[in-house]
Amino acid sequence: FRSSSQASQPRQRAPPRPTSQQLISGTMAFWDVPGVKAGVLTGDAAWNMYKFAKEKGFAIPAFNCTSTSSVNAVLEAGKKLNRPVTIQFSEGGAAFFAGKGLPNEKGKLQASILGAVCGAHYVRQVAPAYGIPVFVHSDHCAKKLLPWFDGMLEYDEYFFSVKGEPLFSSHMLDLSEEPHEENIGICAVYLARMAKINCILEMEIGITGGVEDGVDNSGIAKDKLYSTPEEVWQVYETLAPISEKFTIAAAFGNVHGVYKAGNVVLRPELLGSFQDYAGKILQSSKPLNFVFHGGSGSEKRSIDEARTHGVVKMNVDTDTQWAYWEGIKKFYDDNELFLQGQLGNPKGLDKPNKSYYDPRKWNREAE
Repeated sequence: FRSSSQASQPRQRAPPRPTSQQLISGTMAFWDVPGVKAGVLTGDAAWNMYKFAKEKGFAIPAFNCTSTSSVNAVLEAGKKLNRPVTIQFSEGGAAFFAGKGLPNEKGKLQASILGAVCGAHYVRQVAPAYGIPVFVHSDHCAKKLLPWFDGMLEYDEYFFSVKGEPLFSSHMLDLSEEPHEENIGICAVYLARMAKINCILEMEIGITGGVEDGVDNSGIAKDKLYSTPEEVWQVYETLAPISEKFTIAAAFGNVHGVYKAGNVVLRPELLGSFQDYAGKILQSSKPLNFVFHGGSGSEKRSIDEARTHGVVKMNVDTDTQWAYWEGIKKFYDDNELFLQGQLGNPKGLDKPNKSYYDPRKWNREAE
């Protein structure tokens, strides 16, 4: 763990002083949340940030990353906006991070484990230099991918034994395709284990439609795209006695990917009904913490309404995949005649094109 020690970290600079406009609007207030710092947040500090987000009505964006380049792009955006961000790795994205040439056998998923762990370490090393709070998260883990989850969690536990905190801020179990009781039961077992190392669990109830990272839910029955108050309450009453540190990706019509307008019917008001149902039982206001899946392509009014109902994290992948590709596409379109060979361009048949096809050039355009 020497690579993650404080000795190897650059000295963290104090957060930038807020401008008068920011002080008036209160946008800098997250720096006052107990435990929040520049760099990766875990445990109580991460959970305090979620509670603050719910109180203030904003959601922390979570971006799926597959390389150091995509990680850097997200961190750079967070730095420019002075906002907290989440870097998250899917099972397939984690395997890509480690390298597609590595074995990743079914039932072992060793490359996915390695890639996620390496990705988390990378984020820990560079995040403080960007001067913003960062969550490190693993995305959808279906039942067949539990060896990946177990591998990451074992590393969290070892990291905790050395550092007093987990390597990751949080992990997601997506057992929504399993029977309802089995889904919640397995989540309860894992949350009990995660509570010992102060790690946050994200779980899904109801199914997110569309296709994401090789998981195809495009033909799912439409009623499965909407959770019920009773289902969400069952999650809460089972998990809350174990630990408060869990979030719920409740379904309200969410679909992965971007689709023609009208094909996806989001009903964010359902989140409000889930809060009301649980709130009446608990005699409290907005006791639930929600995650918005399938954020790409969503209408702003749906996002805004969801935020008012306790959404503290919103996932974005498809939109940023396109943005990354679009940067490369535009670069190629603008410089096509310089990208047909190592030599030869409008400036001369013997003129080199190295400065155009250098991966750093077009990767930067993607970022």
